[in-house]
Amino acid sequence: MNHRKWVSGVLIACSAISLAAAQSQSNAEQYLPRLGDIMNLIQVRHAKLWFAGQAKNWDLASYELAQLRQSLTDAAVFYSGLPVDNVTTLGQPIQSISDAIAAKDGKRFASAVTELTSGCNACHATMDRGYVAIRIPTDKPFGNQDFRPQGR
Repeated sequence: MNHRKWVSGVLIACSAISLAAAQSQSNAEQYLPRLGDIMNLIQVRHAKLWFAGQAKNWDLASYELAQLRQSLTDAAVFYSGLPVDNVTTLGQPIQSISDAIAAKDGKRFASAVTELTSGCNACHATMDRGYVAIRIPTDKPFGNQDFRPQGR
């Protein structure tokens, strides 16, 4: 089981690296990331956001939330076929997460991330992708990252 997590982590990292390399190409052809690639990055951010909040590492949680928000924006901008309502309805849970992070309130954070997760699944269902069921993570997929706050 740990082997599968490690392989998944490597595949995600390789996807991110190839995405960055493709974006840095200087030729006239503009790279457009696949929607599935953007969604995979969102899923990674979702997990890292959760574990940062559980560790009360509010700086990391804030960073991961900003990255998640940007990836959702990218999905909406690059893929006009996505119903705008699906993306904009995630605004409230994202704001609730942001507020919980600012207040350093773990209980509100957990509730808001649960609300965001439900919003993700509702979006998938309206896009006939209900088989992509997101949940609050139970296992840390990144064994090489310490989610606890670090001394400054």
